[in-house]
Amino acid sequence: MSINFGTYSGSLLTPGGTPLTVTCPAGTSYSVGLNAGVGAGATMTTREMTGPGSAALSYQIFQDSARTTNWGNTVGTDTVVGTGNGSAQTIYIYPQAPGGQNAAPGIYNDTITVTVNYAGGTATTTFSVTATVMATCQISAASINFGNYTGSLVKPGGSPLTVTCTNTTSYDLGLSAGPGAGATVTSRKMTGPAMLDYQMFQDSAQTLNWGNTVGTDTVHGISNGSTQTVYIYPQMAAGQNVAPGTYSDTIIVTVTY
Repeated sequence: MSINFGTYSGSLLTPGGTPLTVTCPAGTSYSVGLNAGVGAGATMTTREMTGPGSAALSYQIFQDSARTTNWGNTVGTDTVVGTGNGSAQTIYIYPQAPGGQNAAPGIYNDTITVTVNYAGGTATTTFSVTATVMATCQISAASINFGNYTGSLVKPGGSPLTVTCTNTTSYDLGLSAGPGAGATVTSRKMTGPAMLDYQMFQDSAQTLNWGNTVGTDTVHGISNGSTQTVYIYPQMAAGQNVAPGTYSDTIIVTVTY
């Protein structure tokens, strides 16, 4: 037998009951205990799978499907008891991996020892516990409003862009050229009664262009598992002789990880 949590993406996982069979002579009382596993710092109530770089992913094991009764290894306290009938009897392990863990991408595993105590002796076996954490990222960007353009240079300040990736995930943020006719990543164009040029930079000094080629003009980062905020610094050059009206553009933000 084994427990496989499947893919962990930061949400609560309750993969259902895993069967464990016990065969004892008829009339023999027994108690089934599960140890804390081999993960560093593991306890009977918070077990730990180990992943890349000794990273840990916590989980619990319960006796009931409601996941209210912990399953430990202390006879008379947190073990499962039964009476043999001479045939294989099936009981179920109910695992759970709590949500909100900032785990690094990779494969995690643990080994649990099962101990059956009965009159006259003990019997043991082991089973594996595994989970896979996939690298994921989510991004969100705010709208940019240059306000009224009167022919002077416009620098509206930093516009926030948030990125949330799994812990230790390396990522690059790119900004498209936009759909404006003739637009490039160094000279984007809002469309209105005419075309209105603008630029986007990575820095407040507005010296580093922000484009969409990874390793050349994107913004690089390494996630800590929490939401991180970076800023887009837009600029609209002075001296553009355009017709009055409303101008707009749409930029696609791409996170590569």
